[in-house]
Amino acid sequence: MRTYLLNRAWQSLLTLILATVVVFLGVRALPGDPALALAGEDRSPETLAAIRLQYGLDQSIPVQFGHFVNNILHGDLGTSIRTGTPVSSMMRTALPVTLQLAVFAIVLATIVGVGAGVVAAAKRGRPAEWVANGLALIGLSVPHFWLGLVAILYLAVATGLFPASGFVPFTENPVENLHHILLPVVILGTGLSAVIMRQTRSATLDALSADYVRTAKAKGLRPSAVIGRHALRNSLIVVVTIAGLQLGELISGAVVTEQIFGLPGFGKMTLDAVFQRDYPVIQAVVLVTATAYIAINFLVDLLYSLIDPRIRVGGEAA
Repeated sequence: MRTYLLNRAWQSLLTLILATVVVFLGVRALPGDPALALAGEDRSPETLAAIRLQYGLDQSIPVQFGHFVNNILHGDLGTSIRTGTPVSSMMRTALPVTLQLAVFAIVLATIVGVGAGVVAAAKRGRPAEWVANGLALIGLSVPHFWLGLVAILYLAVATGLFPASGFVPFTENPVENLHHILLPVVILGTGLSAVIMRQTRSATLDALSADYVRTAKAKGLRPSAVIGRHALRNSLIVVVTIAGLQLGELISGAVVTEQIFGLPGFGKMTLDAVFQRDYPVIQAVVLVTATAYIAINFLVDLLYSLIDPRIRVGGEAA
């Protein structure tokens, strides 16, 4: 087990180092000069030189990269070129909003998707499977932005059951926080639950046709025990993979949902930084996103070894 975790930790660290290099060089490859954007109408050579000197843009790429890495190691993500606000402060404000939205959405999607997938597999060829497949198809087909607008129109504006926009931090008012976040979570979780449902159904059907499941049935185990103890556990590998990848994607990809519901999250900050050529913010956003993906993949590998010991043994043998 220790060898397996050390191998995965080393691979994650190497990936993070490569991601840091790619993030730095990729941001520098964006078209446009941030000094010109900051100068506004006063684009005299003296003003541009002063701006480049202030933000280190006049230095060579290797020197800028050295400062970039050194600042990261000291917990300094830089200062926004446009607002002058420390990027770490902006992160502390925006990231919890997106994290709460993403975690709640993936939890809801996993519960609904796994439940519906198991029912569809256990009731194959029956009305329960047709209903589950139909709802999954709708969840995959309907765009989130349209579903969000319809939900706001009927559930917020027409009936007043939910707020149409805004966000209240959990530490200030937990009840109002859940009241504001629930509708975006449901909208964002619909498509995810459909994906998880389809994958769970397919994996469970494969497990139900395996020899060990037929042996369990021959021993007289109840159908619920056969599915819960044998088929479902071996299907969780697929579920964990999908949920982990979707959670990483949600941290950086919930832009549309945040915009529709007016959530001050990671998505809005990312878009503003890209449009304004705010190098420090873009670097920090992409680096945090890459780090989140790497950390989630490491946790997924750990869950693999807990769910299926054969993976742990195979990793040590390798």
